[in-house]
Amino acid sequence: MTADVPHPYSVTIEPLRKPEGHFGWALRRSGKLIERSDRAFTTEVKAFENALRAIEIDTKPSSGGRR
Repeated sequence: MTADVPHPYSVTIEPLRKPEGHFGWALRRSGKLIERSDRAFTTEVKAFENALRAIEIDTKPSSGGRR
């Protein structure tokens, strides 16, 4: 999954304590935390796909990305 993340971004998928069995993500640009998921995902794959959408939003200049 990590190979699909464009440079300089990195995504970390982590299991959540509550609700148990769900996952969240953290998005970093050049090692600096820029965003965390605000919802729980039932699978690591769904969490990763949502993190990729957050990267797309961050890289689009017309959408008011966070750069």
